[in-house]
Amino acid sequence: MTGASPPPMPPCNPTPPAKKSRTNLIITASAAAVIAAVIGTGMVVMHSSYGSKPAAAARPKGGATETPTPTPLYGEVTADSFTIELRTTKRQCFGTAGCNVTVEPDFTYLGDSEGIDPDAVYEITYEIHGDESGPVIETAELSDRTSLNYTPSVISTASAGTNVSAEITDVTAQGG
Repeated sequence: MTGASPPPMPPCNPTPPAKKSRTNLIITASAAAVIAAVIGTGMVVMHSSYGSKPAAAARPKGGATETPTPTPLYGEVTADSFTIELRTTKRQCFGTAGCNVTVEPDFTYLGDSEGIDPDAVYEITYEIHGDESGPVIETAELSDRTSLNYTPSVISTASAGTNVSAEITDVTAQGG
């Protein structure tokens, strides 16, 4: 066997089995997973929002009824609840003819301001002494425990040395 060559081999080009595209399978599976997640989330939300009953309000044991919060009690505000000083804001004197003096009240509450009803308006009537023609009666309004409204008073005194003073004569509460 000289010069003999081995028998030829059949060509090695086997046809590979046809590859199926997995892209469509991955897209379909992903879409199904997203839809399942949305539906599952929707069911949980629906159940928690609509399917559950609201919590029952806490009730006292033993059949007792709730006691309403007590209304705060405020003390009686009277003329003795305050002191008054007059603050001179303007003075114009005319020699022996006397002076025109503008004064404003300065009130001090003698108790704890928490004892004053914040919803009431208190009218504080006071009398100014020292005017040539006699006492001058004025009224100030106290509201919201700290807001004081008044009109400055202009009085005429006999001389620059005239002592001007005031006293509270009445306090009335409106509202509250």
